[in-house]
Amino acid sequence: MLNLLDADKKLIEDFFEGIGEKKFRAAQTAAWLYRGAVNFSEMTDLSKSLRLKLEEAEAAGQITTGRLEKLDSRRSSDRSTEKFLFGLTDGNAIETVLMKYKYGNSVCVSSQAGCRMGCAFCASTIGGLKRNLTAGEIMAQVTSVLRHIKDEQSIPLASDMERIGHIVIMGTGEPFDNFDNVKRFIELVNSPKGLGISMRNITVSTCGIVPMIRRFAEELPQANLAISLHAPDNRTRDNMMPINKKYPIEELLPACSEYVRLTGRRITFEYALAAGVNDARGNAEELSGLLRHYFCARNETRGLCHVNLIPLNKVKETGMEGSDRKRAENFRDFLIESGIPATIRREMGADINAACGQLRLSKNKE
Repeated sequence: MLNLLDADKKLIEDFFEGIGEKKFRAAQTAAWLYRGAVNFSEMTDLSKSLRLKLEEAEAAGQITTGRLEKLDSRRSSDRSTEKFLFGLTDGNAIETVLMKYKYGNSVCVSSQAGCRMGCAFCASTIGGLKRNLTAGEIMAQVTSVLRHIKDEQSIPLASDMERIGHIVIMGTGEPFDNFDNVKRFIELVNSPKGLGISMRNITVSTCGIVPMIRRFAEELPQANLAISLHAPDNRTRDNMMPINKKYPIEELLPACSEYVRLTGRRITFEYALAAGVNDARGNAEELSGLLRHYFCARNETRGLCHVNLIPLNKVKETGMEGSDRKRAENFRDFLIESGIPATIRREMGADINAACGQLRLSKNKE
């Protein structure tokens, strides 16, 4: 079946020619899909005869608009965050989060159904990896959220009054474990004929698959990279993130330094503070020393790193608790005093199971 959200341009054009239509109808139809249309009947500038052809082809299983089924959604009490559970055609479910900031709308998408990385603090990995998502399935998360926003505000689909300005690939799954589909998604999102989102407004988060960091630098040098670090020493990181046993810190950080040198772009290190695990003063000292060595002592990478401290959302199944606010502030202040830029991520959606995998996990238990 041809997914019109992610199929190769030539394949889609060939399909339209095959039903007796001009090739430009492919781009015309795609533009509607990127606005959030899910039914051909909504594509009002297409002729009735063409819409009928497309509906017949969809009914025959030849094409699909790639629409997702909304299984559940939850909105935070401050209305800044909304989490969606979408169903795929094979019965798997994925999570997507809409975050509203003063500067615009940001969407966090999943790249896999489940995850095989096994991070000890993360609900996404419970149950393991089911499968990779296609570029179209990742894109459908964005267009589904955009459609939701427009429906809520009664905005016509053709209008550009509401847009998605930022994309973060930080949801369920390891993006570098599904690199080719993630890359294609980013290219579609960035294309003027797609969503036209600047590469500089797209961030990919990885747990640290070292060989893929260089590939990311070479193939997507304008996109942002975030590394889930979460510990400054191998023993602690081994326990929190099994990937560290394959790519330990002494391999990961040089690869990150090389990324900065190749791209000239700042790298973000995500650090989830778990009470009694990685939030002590000694942990802050060790982290500061590591980052100063790789990103402050070398001219080509000086200053091009940032630590994003994350208050860990409690996931009962992991047995880990997040650090309290005061401890997080002390950790941040020490890093800043040591010359390492650091911030504490704004807590969004803690009251709606907004951490990766929580909504999907809770739904599976019902």
